[in-house]
Amino acid sequence: MVGGLSVFRVCSILMAFLFAMSASFQLNDPDRYLWIPLYSSATIVNSVNGASNLMAVRKLAKCTFWLGIILFIKLSILDQNNGIVGLWSMDMRERAVREKLGSGLVISSMCLHLRNSTPKHLDYGMLTLVVVSYGLCSAFFVVHRQEMKF
Repeated sequence: MVGGLSVFRVCSILMAFLFAMSASFQLNDPDRYLWIPLYSSATIVNSVNGASNLMAVRKLAKCTFWLGIILFIKLSILDQNNGIVGLWSMDMRERAVREKLGSGLVISSMCLHLRNSTPKHLDYGMLTLVVVSYGLCSAFFVVHRQEMKF
């Protein structure tokens, strides 16, 4: 507990910010009609993190989770068929890798919000998600930003 806020809530706010930024980066993407709703709904679920027991928020989290799964599978199939980078590639210069990572982060976040676990596990899970997501994003912008492929 940090000043009345749990680790889970603070991390949810950080993830909401990251997903909101991700949604705004999709404005010039050719398939933005898929990604903006995914990131926007993930932003909403993470923003109302204290109200995750509300039925509407849980439904939105479930829909967001399944949209993330569908997009991850779509990307994996396209990648496999076109031989772009491979399923386990972490070459952040490739758009397919960034999109798979983004859908994976949304899926992970929604899993934590739809939890049936102890608060301590949720805190550690969300903290790990924040560290990994912000770490990867920072590394991408510092190391690969100039070499990015669209």
